[in-house]
Amino acid sequence: MAKPLLVSLAALLMLGGCAGTVATSSTSPAAQALVAAALADPQRPAADRDRDADRLPAQLIAFSTLKPGDKVAELAPGGGYFTRILSGAVGPDGRIYPMLGRPSPVIADYAASHPNVVPVAISAGEVNPPEPVDMVWTTLNYHDFKNNKTGGSDAAQLTNAAAFKALKPGGIYFIVDHQAAPGAGASQTSTLHRVEDALVKQEVLAAGFVLDGQSQLLSHPADDHSLRVQETGIRGKTDQFILRFRKPGR
Repeated sequence: MAKPLLVSLAALLMLGGCAGTVATSSTSPAAQALVAAALADPQRPAADRDRDADRLPAQLIAFSTLKPGDKVAELAPGGGYFTRILSGAVGPDGRIYPMLGRPSPVIADYAASHPNVVPVAISAGEVNPPEPVDMVWTTLNYHDFKNNKTGGSDAAQLTNAAAFKALKPGGIYFIVDHQAAPGAGASQTSTLHRVEDALVKQEVLAAGFVLDGQSQLLSHPADDHSLRVQETGIRGKTDQFILRFRKPGR
């Protein structure tokens, strides 16, 4: 990878670290090189590249503390935006396990040419990778988990417990989502597709995790939390919270 790209990426990672509380950060030269190569991969869809300026994937990965060789359970990977980047970031010795509630031809096609990506079929509230993982990763999905009820609980609470079980001691549960108005809790999850970070913290801590870090990297003060996240003018510019939880233990 060319030196100018690595220098630029290092600067971005430093900016990401200034945006919140960081316990440790994946800023080693080897980690930077893998992320830079993943972002520069010519096979990445143009639509993914267009979203990079809003989603800041390099800084987000650095804040998550993801490192080469990690095993990651990725919840609700959608069209594979982060699947592709995470696959490159963990390198050939790592594994990405996209957790799929239904078959995804896009993820299946990508996995066919990337042996470190292994899709796993799940039901609502499940996190069942074939081995203990270093990280459970979910972006812009926690509010959707709240909308799926299973028995007397919503899928988010079941997911938190399942994530705790799936992680190695000391593993990271990484959550990014659209911020709701103060006091809104989960009342806007099916309308505006937002959830309040205070509620997420409460629920995840109740599952046994400790809060390891939070960042304002994707904060957008101009978002007054009153619009649906898909609306023109706010899409890609929503106020988002970033929470890093850790399972206690080594």
